[in-house]
Amino acid sequence: MKIAVLGGTGLIGSQVVEKLRAAGHDAVPHSLSTGVDVITGEGLQEAVDGADVVVNLTNSPTFDDASVEFFRTSMDNLLAAAAEGGVGHVAILSIVGTDEVPELVYYRAKTLQEDILKGGPLPYSIVRATQFMEFVEPVMSWTTEGDTVRLPPTPLQPIAAQDVSDAVTEVAAAPPLNATRDIAGPDVFPLDELGRITLAARPDGRTVVTDDTAGIFAAVPGDALIAKGDALIAPTHYRDWLS
Repeated sequence: MKIAVLGGTGLIGSQVVEKLRAAGHDAVPHSLSTGVDVITGEGLQEAVDGADVVVNLTNSPTFDDASVEFFRTSMDNLLAAAAEGGVGHVAILSIVGTDEVPELVYYRAKTLQEDILKGGPLPYSIVRATQFMEFVEPVMSWTTEGDTVRLPPTPLQPIAAQDVSDAVTEVAAAPPLNATRDIAGPDVFPLDELGRITLAARPDGRTVVTDDTAGIFAAVPGDALIAKGDALIAPTHYRDWLS
């Protein structure tokens, strides 16, 4: 199959392209660096014309109010181009529990992206993943003051980017789900404990202090970001990934 991967040069996209090609598909990465802009539409029609599947892994450059307009505009442009180009399946990557955290504008924006796709004219698949293991250290940096990292005890279920790319690749190469598939890591940790585990494995002089008000994850209610029901559980454990 011919598969256009928008955001195909990023953390997940580059792995998806590699895996699809290894499986014998004609996977083509597209991004701003290749001349495709999902906001202005530049190069978008040419990127999706004739593709059997379009995988959209583009992401807003910010987590603030501008993210809402990013996902609205990019999805409207993508669906119009995909319909014009004869695409038979559009897949996106989203976040487990995104519709349960309306307090965070970025999560509202991701929910909007899902809703636009579900209400659009084309068969679709949505893969929802829990928080990436690769993001734990950046999250810690957001709330670091000197040698102290302040983190709330918000429950997270981290998943390795490699496992996410496997799931996206599988969905992209299969018939449309016309539904949502949740994927998650095998273990649940409070975020503050994740910080302590990370610094025990990669010590840098910082210590973690539990703070119920620290950072964006403090706004997450209960276990909203934990996979439920029939979610697929990935094999990689956080401690193994760290090592």
